[in-house]
Amino acid sequence: MLDKLLDLDTELFVYLNGLGSPTWDSMWLAITHEFTFAPLYSVLLFLIYRKLGWKALLFIIVTIALMILFTDQTTNIVKRSVLRFRPCACDEIKDSIRFIAERCSSNRSFFSGHASNSMAAAVFGGLVLRPYFKNLIFILLFWSFLVAYSRIYVGVHFPIDILCGMAFGALAGFGFYKLNQYILKRFISE
Repeated sequence: MLDKLLDLDTELFVYLNGLGSPTWDSMWLAITHEFTFAPLYSVLLFLIYRKLGWKALLFIIVTIALMILFTDQTTNIVKRSVLRFRPCACDEIKDSIRFIAERCSSNRSFFSGHASNSMAAAVFGGLVLRPYFKNLIFILLFWSFLVAYSRIYVGVHFPIDILCGMAFGALAGFGFYKLNQYILKRFISE
C-alpha cells in the first residue's frame, strides 16, 4: 500500500514538474528563494504594529521566531528520520525531470520546510490580522501554496512532501496563534 502511494506520488511529481517551461523558470526560482517575500513579511509586521501597537508587535515577533524555529527544526528531525531522497537525487527519475534549482541538497525530502514554514506564517499572520483584514488569510494561503508548488517545479520535493509540510505548517501556525493570543491577553491586555 505504501509502495503504491509512493509510486503514485512519483508519477504525480514527474507530471507536475514536467509542466514547467523555460519561460517561467526564473519566476518560479524567485518564488522559491527564501528572501523573495521579505517585503511581504515587512508589510505584515507593519500592519500588526498599526493595529496592535509596539508591545504586541514585539511579542508577536518573538512568537513568530519561535514558530519558525519549531517548524524548521521539526522538519529537519522528520527528514533525518524518514530519509526519503529528493526527486533530484532519485536515480530512477533524476534524468527525466526538470531540475532547475541551484543545487540538489544532500538533506532529505520528507517533508518540505518551505511548505511548512510558509504555511505556518500564512495561517499565523492571517489569523492575527483577521479582525482587521478578513480576506487577507486567503491571500496568504494562496502565497503559501505558490511557495510550496515552487518546490515541485524546481525539482526538489514530491507532492506528498508538500502536502504533509503544509498540513504540519497549518497546525503549527494555528497552535502558535493560540499561544500568542493567550500571551497577549495575559500580559499585554492588563
